[in-house]
Amino acid sequence: MTTTSTDEFHFLRLLTWLSPAFPTGGFAYSHGLEWAVESGDARSIAGLIAWLVDILEHGSGRTDAILLRHAHRAGVDDAALHEVADLAGALPGCRERALETTAQGRAFLNAALAWNTPVLAVLKGREVAYPVAVGAVAAAHGIDEERAALGFLHAFCANLVSAAVRIVPLGQQAGLRVMAALEPVLIAVSDDSRDATLDEIGSASLRADLASMHHETQYTRLFRT
Repeated sequence: MTTTSTDEFHFLRLLTWLSPAFPTGGFAYSHGLEWAVESGDARSIAGLIAWLVDILEHGSGRTDAILLRHAHRAGVDDAALHEVADLAGALPGCRERALETTAQGRAFLNAALAWNTPVLAVLKGREVAYPVAVGAVAAAHGIDEERAALGFLHAFCANLVSAAVRIVPLGQQAGLRVMAALEPVLIAVSDDSRDATLDEIGSASLRADLASMHHETQYTRLFRT
């Protein structure tokens, strides 16, 4: 009979939290991708990959990875965790981005009540960005920071690829080719975020920021963002 290690339980818990079946409502958000498809920026496999790489390397992908890591490192230091949470709440560049991250953060914390942890009480009653919620709860459950950061980035991209499969539309096989192409980028962005300070957070994915703003007034839309 084999013995299951604590690390294996932690890994399974992380997979559950980042699964599409975990009730964060991620399926309702496209991160501005719906407008990018309508404008012609992301109507093909190549266009979608370029769009996602830009977000990962120069936009919210990198930013969220840094926020997650610092929330994870805050541990039992409530003041440090609140500082990260406050910064994360101030960063979204428009109303839809703020809605997307705080709504998913709130939903994640509510669903995580099934795994009781003191950090939930620390964050109770306030708006918490999604990466901060994941980082704080992962740390409270002893889940490795590296796994949490890379897993979060993968789940973020998988959700956007799923949205593209529905919007463009792309076939399932095309979506899988996009995810395969993004693997080295996900690893590189996760590695890059490891030693980044909160002062190094910044965004240069201007087209993606504009997409979210335009989406607020898009005439027909399937997604909330």
